[in-house]
Amino acid sequence: MKLFNKDKLSKRNVFNLLVLIMIIGGITGFIYEEIFYYFDLGYLVKRGSTFGPWIPIYAFGSLFIMLLTYKYRKKPLVVFIFSLVITGTLEYLTGMFFEKVLHTRLWDYNNEILNFGNINGYICLRSVLLFGFAGLFLVYVIIPKLICLIKKANNKVLNISCIVLLCLFLGDILLFMLLK
Repeated sequence: MKLFNKDKLSKRNVFNLLVLIMIIGGITGFIYEEIFYYFDLGYLVKRGSTFGPWIPIYAFGSLFIMLLTYKYRKKPLVVFIFSLVITGTLEYLTGMFFEKVLHTRLWDYNNEILNFGNINGYICLRSVLLFGFAGLFLVYVIIPKLICLIKKANNKVLNISCIVLLCLFLGDILLFMLLK
């Protein structure tokens, strides 16, 4: 992939980077939501629709941010704005799709604290701003650290680990869809 030519990553390691970004994004989103809803509701509640400790929309949002903003990494404001637009659009379309097509409402900002700028309960300003800052953190902190880690890692262990993680993640999503 051209994005990582300067980083001297093989195609296989670019694949591993993409998997790791998805898994880290999904787990980080799960942790964020657990903490947020603890403050919103006053007790812990299992967030997400899958069985694993990840939330797929955060995983895919992280992947989209990386793919669509990494080439602009020299321009933090562009990364921030693109992250807002990418994740806001993803969240709105995903929320609408699940409600209109699958007849399931996975989240509703109408019923949460700090829901200003709320549009149909699918997105709100707080979430979109958070995703914008998360995009900056991803591009400027997480991705460089992952690239360094990948370059130092045992390729066989890394390849197997990423394949197992991806299979668990995709299997979890498939199981959710089958049980729907």
